[in-house]
Amino acid sequence: MERLNLKHKLGDKWISTLASIWIQCTSGSLYTFSIYSPILKSTQRYDQSTLDTVSVFKDIGANCGVLSGFLYTFATPSNRRNAYFGGPCLVLAAGAIQCFMGYFLIWASVVGLIPRPPVVGMCFFVLLAAHAQTFFNTANVVTAVRNFPDYSGTAVGIMKGFVGLSGAILIQFYETIFHNKPTSYLLILALLPTINSLLLMWFVRIYDTKEQEEKKLLNAISCVALLLAAYLMAVIIVDHLFTFQLLVRIATFVVLLLLLSSPLCIVPSLRAREKDSSVIHQSLISEGQRFDQEMEVHDTRDSLEEDNLNLLQAMASVYFWILFFAMACGMGSGLATVNNLGQIGESLGYSNFETNTLVSLWSIWNFLGRFGAGYVSDHFLYVKGWARPLFMVLTLSSMSVGHAVIASGMPGALYAGSILVGVCYGSQWSLMPTIASEIFGVKHMGTIFNAITIASPVGSYIFSVRVVGFIYDKEAWGSGCSGTHCFMLSFLIMASATLLGSLAALALFFHTKNFYNQVILRRLLHSLRE
Repeated sequence: MERLNLKHKLGDKWISTLASIWIQCTSGSLYTFSIYSPILKSTQRYDQSTLDTVSVFKDIGANCGVLSGFLYTFATPSNRRNAYFGGPCLVLAAGAIQCFMGYFLIWASVVGLIPRPPVVGMCFFVLLAAHAQTFFNTANVVTAVRNFPDYSGTAVGIMKGFVGLSGAILIQFYETIFHNKPTSYLLILALLPTINSLLLMWFVRIYDTKEQEEKKLLNAISCVALLLAAYLMAVIIVDHLFTFQLLVRIATFVVLLLLLSSPLCIVPSLRAREKDSSVIHQSLISEGQRFDQEMEVHDTRDSLEEDNLNLLQAMASVYFWILFFAMACGMGSGLATVNNLGQIGESLGYSNFETNTLVSLWSIWNFLGRFGAGYVSDHFLYVKGWARPLFMVLTLSSMSVGHAVIASGMPGALYAGSILVGVCYGSQWSLMPTIASEIFGVKHMGTIFNAITIASPVGSYIFSVRVVGFIYDKEAWGSGCSGTHCFMLSFLIMASATLLGSLAALALFFHTKNFYNQVILRRLLHSLRE
């Protein structure tokens, strides 16, 4: 009986991971704003400026997730062995309620079920719908870090990667079932993520168990994610070249669903290869190992990791503000780029087809950055001993190059630059939460990394409005602007800003180098005892 219970608990850990992945796959509805924004604009009689204002509240709601962090910390018991019915479920339920209310009220306004709300009312509806994503994100990301403390970078990369892909997944769902029916799509956005989360949230729990094959299993899920991204990229490109008929769309969507469900077969088959004796042995001695390891390493731990810092304590640390500044530069300039891709393409003479392809593929580059940065930083941290902030330095420096490439206005520069900026932008979303959990601890991780995420809309406002928008208006003649001069100075400024952010990350790297040496030492102790 004990042996069956051990296997059941170990299996549940992977069920929790798969449930989190599937929730993430439907939680990125804000990335599909362009689908329903035209119907929102026409039915509510908005001009472009008013629609942009509504869009700003979408970004604010999606990036201000401190409340979700507080709820997760409050609802999750400090004793992880009693956390099976704790915080993640409650946080996901709160997110589902907000998602339903926000999108339902938007849909009701569009179809005339309720009187046309004032602009401030619509801004609130959009903010509420977008704010739900922070609850989904916090529950799934923090739970993944707690379930896989030795491979937190890979776990965060997987969770952040799937939410990055969710926009492309939902667009395929829309194109297959609700093509040219944005009003119906709004109602689906109120129902699909809500029902999906309410059904799966019971499986998302924290498990204090370890397996010898964790890395192999995470690698298998990573391979599925890469295959899914490659498939979506191929579908997007082919669909733009040759418009799909309905039967072809249905077939491609069925293949997409099969890829999403494939981990249900892959994970059990890989786990079946493990020897029962090694699994039981590892499970029985895990508690004793953990106690011994903590006692051995306690004296060598960095002062920042001796306690799990709360938000106020973290904000009193210079490390918090270095991360905040670096993210304002990286995430802010990345958002400014994607928000203006269409206008940049138009000014450089790109066709609508080429511009739409760039926008559609952004989610793929975003995914590759989110997933790749977590996986690669884990590998080099434990194999080569490279501290994780070093990858923040490298990606922000590369993003600076991407901005400079776009500023050049050379043929194909927008394609090459957007790929580089998209990948590096996505990488910040997996690097920052992982670094925050390692420096400040996991107990208040949800609150702290969501507080740092506020840097994203702050940076986006500065770069989008005060830099790109201001300079574009100065360069424009009449109703528009054409030529490289429209955005060249803006992207050179953003290139300089991201380079400055990389220097801030470099300072963080040097300040935390000894700390990460101790992280590597603890991982080696874990490996020796396995």
